[in-house]
Amino acid sequence: MYCSRCGTQVPDNAQFCYRCGAPMSGTSPPTAGGAYGSPGMAGMGAPPPPPPPPAAPTAPKDLKCPSCGAPLQPGLGDAVLTCQYCGATVSIAGTGWKPVTQHSMLMPQLLDQDTALKIVRASMDAGFFHGHRFEDSKVTEAKFVFAPYWIVPSAATTRFSYQEGAMPAGGTIGTMAASALIGNALSRGRGEVFVPVMGGSGMSPTRQDQMSGNYQFPVVAVKGYTEYQPKSYQFNLQARQPYKKENIPGGATVLNGDVGEAEAQAAARAYVAQMQADAVRKKHFNVSSLQSQVEVGEPELLHAPVWYFNLDHKGKPAVLLVDGNASRVMLQNL
Repeated sequence: MYCSRCGTQVPDNAQFCYRCGAPMSGTSPPTAGGAYGSPGMAGMGAPPPPPPPPAAPTAPKDLKCPSCGAPLQPGLGDAVLTCQYCGATVSIAGTGWKPVTQHSMLMPQLLDQDTALKIVRASMDAGFFHGHRFEDSKVTEAKFVFAPYWIVPSAATTRFSYQEGAMPAGGTIGTMAASALIGNALSRGRGEVFVPVMGGSGMSPTRQDQMSGNYQFPVVAVKGYTEYQPKSYQFNLQARQPYKKENIPGGATVLNGDVGEAEAQAAARAYVAQMQADAVRKKHFNVSSLQSQVEVGEPELLHAPVWYFNLDHKGKPAVLLVDGNASRVMLQNL
């Protein structure tokens, strides 16, 4: 529907216009005989002029929550906005703004920074050769946020060829940059993801097989936070609850997102194809060809509690993320 004051398109269930803040009364787009026509034109059967095009917000100070009317404060390029007052969430689609109806959260169980650092220390010092690695590092940044993830349901089938008893065929996706694979998926825009495999020698006959998998893959909804992107980590989605603002602890920051649903689906195809390729390589190291078909469904927005730690380890940066719900390391980049 459209705002009767400024003509901006707003979600059908909006209580307030996000542009001018006017209360909504469920009005439809203007027709002949109304603000954009005259009774004479309507009586003659003249077609009504088209409604004004959906107006994309341009000035952050003008944005209003469509649910409670409170001001929204997005950053440049934000595509997913969560109201800090009532918790309502909207996203920018190609046709304008729309409410995010599937919005959930994981309850924070790990609220103490010192306890989170103990988990980081145990992870960094694990292994015979890694003792005292945490002690040799300095924490340069620590923060607790609710990071947005698009949970993308994905079903993958990977068909591959391999040679039994052959020598290793070389590297697959493990030697490729993940960004190259994602770029390939974004440019294709289809469900098929091709994974090139380095050839190898072998005298055994080539065999064909396939591997299938179903995933609820999390794609971080903030482009600038690639360090928040899990590669194979899975959240405990059985514990998720509907998003409620009152469940956010004081002092925690709720991040907005700048990745839309379509981008998240394309990224999920690439990441799931990578996971499939890795699983195939663990089973058959002598793979000679591989092709994945990944189908994705409608994403759900999840806000997950995450402890972010940036460390300096002997002059080299290190990033560790701790799942604030499951109290375990979800990503370690040393």
